[in-house]
Amino acid sequence: MKLLSDFLPILLFFLAYKFGGGEYSFAGEIYLVEGIYAATAVMIVATLLQVSYTWLRYRKVEKIHLLTLALVVLLGGATLWLQNPEFVMWKPTAVNWLFALGFVAAKVFTDKSLLERLMAEHVQMPAKVWSRLNTAWVLFFILSGIANIWVAYSFSEATWVNFKLFGMLGLTILFIIGQSVYLAKHATEVPKKAQE
Repeated sequence: MKLLSDFLPILLFFLAYKFGGGEYSFAGEIYLVEGIYAATAVMIVATLLQVSYTWLRYRKVEKIHLLTLALVVLLGGATLWLQNPEFVMWKPTAVNWLFALGFVAAKVFTDKSLLERLMAEHVQMPAKVWSRLNTAWVLFFILSGIANIWVAYSFSEATWVNFKLFGMLGLTILFIIGQSVYLAKHATEVPKKAQE
């Protein structure tokens, strides 16, 4: 469910791209809005609302969501201001590469990987397995960023929009399934008393 809520702004971006372009009237003037700009504006608003809702409901927001919000506003804003869709096309790559950097930095500068910090109280595994999983996530984020840019510059804008939703979501789900299979082979549950 969390994965789907994280992809909600991307889904709304996709829908706005497909159905949001056209002619709009404002203050007696008629404006032609291309789908990519309508989609970018919707994504900025959706991401702002998502982060605001999370803050109002839980009184905290994950750093990942704040980072994503900052990149959406910065690169999406540049896309709208400069009327250049390349900025918003770089956003998924920037997010993925920053995630990869975060996974590397946590391992280099602390004694545990990010995954181990998030999951260690529920799952026990040898340090070597945690390290392999961390490396797998780093590679996944780097390759996802490269795939995004390759699609953005090698295919049409519409193909990139489809890849942004279906391709990236599909790759993420496949990777998580693969990780789950790997975890099932190596992990043991932490007893409930140890978790308390």
